[in-house]
Amino acid sequence: MKAPDRDGARDFSALTRLRGTLRKLYHGRTPAAFRFQLVAIIIDLAIIAFFIATPMIQESPSFLWLDYSVAALVAADMIARLLASNDMLRLMKQPASWVDAFILLTLLMPSALANLGFLRILRLWSLSRSGALWRYLEMRGLRRWREASHAVINLLTFLLVVTGFVYTFFFRTAAGLEGYVDALYFTVATVTTTGFGDIVLPGIAGKLTSIVTMIIGISLFVRLAQALFRPTKVFFPCPQCGLQRHEPDAVHCKACGHLLNIPDDGD
Repeated sequence: MKAPDRDGARDFSALTRLRGTLRKLYHGRTPAAFRFQLVAIIIDLAIIAFFIATPMIQESPSFLWLDYSVAALVAADMIARLLASNDMLRLMKQPASWVDAFILLTLLMPSALANLGFLRILRLWSLSRSGALWRYLEMRGLRRWREASHAVINLLTFLLVVTGFVYTFFFRTAAGLEGYVDALYFTVATVTTTGFGDIVLPGIAGKLTSIVTMIIGISLFVRLAQALFRPTKVFFPCPQCGLQRHEPDAVHCKACGHLLNIPDDGD
């Protein structure tokens, strides 16, 4: 009767050690942790490149093999991040986790959810919110560019998502790269309000798509301009109230007055 108890204790101990190791790798600041986080970021960028290329390669014989391989990587990353978290339930409630779960679903059901595959590009937005990414960049004195980088990635994600949507629902008949470039050209021309008029979307659905693209695109351009030209603030969470953004030379939190210790970029 005692053997199962010992086996259960060993299993629990092994799981605890695994979680501790993953926590150090995903959230640590040691050289080994930074190397692991850098490799994870590179793999994420490769996955995003696959998502961008999906409309052009989904008819190729090797597409399903690549699709399920990426699904395995995404699933492994999701499970590892859950195990590395101190609060799994809180992590599961975050929008980035919902995005990853939806992406995994589209990867596991590539035929049934083919028309929603363009939403996989949201993985780029999810990556831009990664604490590991910004811990790595802050070590190189790039903390002050965080907000501007978020604005650029938001705009880029929007452009790629809209391009995928336009290609999927309006340019599917133009196979491969040509159709995708036409969809990208239309998206950029619409967002920038250039409006050359040589490529337009037909029907009421096309007009509504153009209207939504212009409104959201202009808003994101304004957000990017604000991030680039307004006074720079740094991301430094207040230990007491949690306020994220402060002036670079702030001594006290403007929300609660707590004493801050914001490091200089050169530290």
